[in-house]
Amino acid sequence: MTRESAAVTVARGLAHAFLAGDWDPPAMASRGREAVETRRVWVRHLADAARHAYPDAPRDRPRELATFLSVCPPLTKAIAAARRRSEEPPTIRNWLVAETAMGPAPWPVANLHTLRDLQDLIGMSTATLNWFADTRGLERTVADERLRHYRYHWAPKRNGGARLIEAPKPVLKHLQRVLLREILEPVPVHPAAHGFRRDRSALSHANGHIQRNVVIRVDLEDFFASVRAGRVYGIFRGCGYPEPVAHVLTALTTNAVPRAVSAQTGAPSVVESTAAFRRLAGHLAHPHLPQGAPTSPALANLAAFGLDRRLAGLASAAGLTYTRYADDLAFSSIDPRSEGQNRRLVEWITGIAEDEGFRVNVAKTSVRHAGQRQRLAGVVVNERANVERRQYDLLKATLHNAARHGPAGQNRTGHPAFRDHLRGRISWVNQLNPARGERLLATFAQIDWDSADR
Repeated sequence: MTRESAAVTVARGLAHAFLAGDWDPPAMASRGREAVETRRVWVRHLADAARHAYPDAPRDRPRELATFLSVCPPLTKAIAAARRRSEEPPTIRNWLVAETAMGPAPWPVANLHTLRDLQDLIGMSTATLNWFADTRGLERTVADERLRHYRYHWAPKRNGGARLIEAPKPVLKHLQRVLLREILEPVPVHPAAHGFRRDRSALSHANGHIQRNVVIRVDLEDFFASVRAGRVYGIFRGCGYPEPVAHVLTALTTNAVPRAVSAQTGAPSVVESTAAFRRLAGHLAHPHLPQGAPTSPALANLAAFGLDRRLAGLASAAGLTYTRYADDLAFSSIDPRSEGQNRRLVEWITGIAEDEGFRVNVAKTSVRHAGQRQRLAGVVVNERANVERRQYDLLKATLHNAARHGPAGQNRTGHPAFRDHLRGRISWVNQLNPARGERLLATFAQIDWDSADR
């Protein structure tokens, strides 16, 4: 056993011993001596140091306490003295069990003081919980799809490239929905965030930028995949959950993609996308927010809270309006702005995004003035919120052909619920332009859907 491993192991055992009862140095020292089976005075000195550093028992932070104890002089000197005397260094002979507890919870989230509480919340045994938390890291390495918790498929992007959809299987999906309802939904996000929120939408995002002299749109690259497990763990710790619970919650809501799946896209077709392709592959290889999990949108919004706060402050100082819809950042101004001002603004936005762990997709950054088409999240905002003409014309043509020749031939992407898909697109148009929506509905009513089943 090396000096470092000896200190770490002993510190971990003593952290549990100290937390297994009253947070009082004599009682702590008594339990510590029981754990290491020694009457040496250094155990009492270590208990005094822990009590001095933590006036209140850190029952939500046993690992942090162990880290503190591992470098504390009473322990390191005891190990060094034993080595000088050629004696066996201190070791844990009796492991005491310490119950963890939540720290301060700023929001009305589910009370999960221990892993047992988490098991009760989701109705799983210890072994089953460990399986879904993927404690053995099988998701990244196994070839058998039956041993994976996610199903994967690459979806092409309209402007080239592809995004990976990581869809959790039914049991994990249900589990994540429980965590979303009981933990994530009560936690407030920044007011500038309009995506994945009740009573907010792409339309509310766009409505803040109507009839503006300039509209600046900035896109974030790999929004979900760039949120790593460390940041997710910080969110759960911020909710008050003790370290062991926060670690398991993080494992249940993040994913590392199998190597074989990452390789399915092949090399990028253009030189400009090579660097982006490599960055995405790097994100997917490590635990990250999976695009397709019910918990990912809420966690992404919470991960972007610092970004939203700083960009909202920047916008306020510059006399601009700022909103965010998922990975789309929008800034607008009623007053005219010079090209130099806009360029500097984009540079500041880029710097803040990188500082907050995100990356701006420069190719998708746009600055549009009043005389140009200003579009945000598929909504044209020049005069009023309106559907883009090209989108409307394409949908109108699809409906016309479906009514004339049958819907089967128009489902070119093989959508499993094509009828509902079209109806949803019509509803979106109807929100923005009721007159156009009514015309589309009239054509939709002429489609013979029975013919698609024959």
